[in-house]
Amino acid sequence: MTKPIYAIGDLHGQSAEFDRLLSLIDRDGGPEAQVVFLGDYTDRGPDSRGVLDRLIAGCAEGRDWIPLMGNHDRMFAWFLEDFPRHDPHLLVGYHWLHERLGGVETLASYGVVFEGQTRLEDLHAMALQAVPEDHRAFLQGLVLMHQTPDLAFVHAGIRPGIALDQQDENDLVWIRQEFLKHTAPHPKLIVHGHTPVDRVTHCGNRVNLDTGAGYGRPASAVVFEGRSCWEVTEKGRVSLA
Repeated sequence: MTKPIYAIGDLHGQSAEFDRLLSLIDRDGGPEAQVVFLGDYTDRGPDSRGVLDRLIAGCAEGRDWIPLMGNHDRMFAWFLEDFPRHDPHLLVGYHWLHERLGGVETLASYGVVFEGQTRLEDLHAMALQAVPEDHRAFLQGLVLMHQTPDLAFVHAGIRPGIALDQQDENDLVWIRQEFLKHTAPHPKLIVHGHTPVDRVTHCGNRVNLDTGAGYGRPASAVVFEGRSCWEVTEKGRVSLA
């Protein structure tokens, strides 16, 4: 019998949603359940620190958790390097602290609040003082993909036509249109987040779990047994076709 594997979509600083979904998974599969987190733990929501605290604690306790890297987690990790690094995939004029991306809210969850005329070097120094070393190490250690015989879990998606073991990191955390428009089968069923949808969506070759926690909507969890899958809800499992 295939062991169930659970996945949780983008959380974006919503620690209450983390707790709610984990409670549902514990009820469905027990505390020993294997859970893949699809990335984007930080930014936009009010408690990025709390989400990371929960993830770090669960991994330290030996929970069977597999946290993947999202583009927002990478931007945060890059900001915390010795010299803050800018993500070149962003549109010209955008940066991690842009009002649309949520870095300001992430820093605020660590008690780092600043005025508009603050120099980046000063803010960077404040962040390094405020963000615990285990948070920095956790972000730097996130993996890009997790595979089972039937499934490939990633944050954003994959580039069609490229072998899974040859995928580019930028695509795995950032890709959208080339992946979303592709309707032919992939080597495995791709489980991803990154692009908000109104509800968990099974598109035949992929399953999208980003239901908009970054914009204040509920996050989502799904359980897989082979390629069969169900959304995990307060009313139990709901089949996804």
